[in-house]
Amino acid sequence: MLTSKSLLNIVKLGGVRDIYRYVTTSWVPVGAAFNAVQHKSLDLREKNVGLFGVPELTSPGGFEVAQDRALAETRCLVERACCGPPGPQTVQAFDQLSDSLCRVADLAEFIKVAHPDSAFRQAAEKTCVNIGTAVEKLNTNVDLCKSLKNLLDNEEVLATLDPETRRVAELFMFDFEISGIHLDKEKRKKAVGLNVRLLDLNNEFLIGSHLPNKIEKRAIPDHIHRHFTSDGGYVQIGGLHADCPDDLVREAAYKIFLYPSAALLQCLEELLSCRNELAQLVGYQSFAHRALKGTMAKTPENVMQFLTLLTQRLSERTAKDFEMMTEMKTKLNPRNAELMPWDHPYLSGVIRAERYNIEPSLYSPFLSLGACMEGLDGLLSGLFGVSLQPQLPQAGEVWSADVRKLAVMHEEEGLLGYIYCDFFQRPNKPHQDCHFTIRGGRRTESGEYQLPVVVLLLSLPPPSRGAPPLLTPSMLENLFHEMGHALHSMLGRTRYQHVTGTRCATDFAEVPSILMEYFATDFRVVSQFARHYQTGQPMPESMVARLSESKKICGAADTQLQVFYSALDQIYHSKSLDRSTMDVLQEVQQKFYGLPYVPNTAWQLRFSHLIGYGAKYYSYLMSRAVASMVWKQCFAQDPFNRVMGERYRREMLAHGGGMEPLLMVQGMLQKRLSLEDFVDALVSDLNLDFETFIMDSES
Repeated sequence: MLTSKSLLNIVKLGGVRDIYRYVTTSWVPVGAAFNAVQHKSLDLREKNVGLFGVPELTSPGGFEVAQDRALAETRCLVERACCGPPGPQTVQAFDQLSDSLCRVADLAEFIKVAHPDSAFRQAAEKTCVNIGTAVEKLNTNVDLCKSLKNLLDNEEVLATLDPETRRVAELFMFDFEISGIHLDKEKRKKAVGLNVRLLDLNNEFLIGSHLPNKIEKRAIPDHIHRHFTSDGGYVQIGGLHADCPDDLVREAAYKIFLYPSAALLQCLEELLSCRNELAQLVGYQSFAHRALKGTMAKTPENVMQFLTLLTQRLSERTAKDFEMMTEMKTKLNPRNAELMPWDHPYLSGVIRAERYNIEPSLYSPFLSLGACMEGLDGLLSGLFGVSLQPQLPQAGEVWSADVRKLAVMHEEEGLLGYIYCDFFQRPNKPHQDCHFTIRGGRRTESGEYQLPVVVLLLSLPPPSRGAPPLLTPSMLENLFHEMGHALHSMLGRTRYQHVTGTRCATDFAEVPSILMEYFATDFRVVSQFARHYQTGQPMPESMVARLSESKKICGAADTQLQVFYSALDQIYHSKSLDRSTMDVLQEVQQKFYGLPYVPNTAWQLRFSHLIGYGAKYYSYLMSRAVASMVWKQCFAQDPFNRVMGERYRREMLAHGGGMEPLLMVQGMLQKRLSLEDFVDALVSDLNLDFETFIMDSES
């Protein structure tokens, strides 16, 4: 998962002493750093350097100091941008302005969700609000906008700009336009009002989408009460319980958790109406047209064509998948064999486990975290000449004692940036895997490169005195996925931080992370690091093959479910709705899914991605298609191919969002692409390896 986008759109250093307890003595430094238990004693003589080495952030009060400094810098940069003649220096001033604010806001955005100390979280939250308010003012600063418009309207000066500088200037202008700054006074006032209202509606919907529903205990059978949280005479249901083997539990959870709230329905319909009104006010046909500007898909019409074509190509396979699930349900519960939406996730998992024996506990002993990090280190070395080198954080630099710091080193270029790895579970830590940009890379005024800093947040089991952290296959895949986002930041070398790394079109931003998932399930890669943490025995090739092939079982139905979600999101945002979101849900589910709509359920009210990914949920499918094409054409023959690795960096990773995404992909693949190419890639990914399938079906 990708977070923390721009708001404008072992080195011993003294102090903390570490004693690592090794499970085995064979680990290289990066493996040892992640497989070891750290015992720390504080050296009071060591100076607190502040979070991420920012000297002001030795205490919660430092956020206000850092914020005030950034705002003071902003005032000077606004004056510089407004007073100078139009030219590349105008774009540089805008980017420096963005960098000054983002370096405080992005850091605060992370700390407010991840720091274990509530005082730090609260201070960071306050800073986020204050910087956000400043950004809103900048986005409606007429003089600032005029200086950029003077540049973009000057054909003579524009012709002298390099493509990246011109693109960044246009992206900054887009930020102004969506705030309505080009409108007359009355319309601009209306746009500001709609933006303010949308902030409230977004927050209201996001909170409401995660609230549990409750029902009187007597309304459901006594024997399933224990699966839910008791609340006096009621039970609370806060999720779908999709993995529960009891059909009745899944059915009850589905019907109760998805029961519509009148207030939340009204909130969603007002939210969609406000988005559409704002988009049309600032000059777009719909919110989707506005959201898709600059993406690979380009228009909502293209997205719907992609989803419709994919549905057609998957239809026979999806029907066969549903037949398999129905057969399995009949086998498990002959008295109630009708396949329903609450059965899909559970039964597809049962079928995979039965056919391929992919019990996670069989895999985990081969996948210690240290071994997996060694595997990543070896892969990156082979592809890019890059190594991951553990560094000991200084006092106050990290927010939790179990955070590991990695320096990303290139064999010729030297230090590329830093990755802070917050991998282990702890109380009150968010249970989600994601990537945060803390500082974006950019070329500074002195000609030096501002090194990127990112955080990878995972929820892995911590090491113990008896065993290192042991990962399940899905944890391994998530680790590689998030490292793909980090690589995008580390290997990018953009002139402007506004387009650094993952600050790019959503349907392109997920490509590097999804591509890494292909490496995580390739035996030639996995065999380099997967070994039993006690015996040293390598993971058998058949285990990796089973894991890889198991994902294709029921894969068409799983993909079709994502198509349904994407189509619903797209239709909600492509025009002004002339009927309720419930009516649209029923119609789209019938056309794009295949399992029946359940009366009095409102799945759209639990679709929290409508906030962060409004009109762009399709991005996961399109990014997966691109990753599939890149894998098959460039790495399937040799996953350690250095020539292809260098091309991948040069054509795709290096540019961040500074180049049109489709051009980057076509440069990598060296051919023009059609929507059919994207669909072909997704469909071909579902083809089973027949020999593996037969072998494992018989075994």
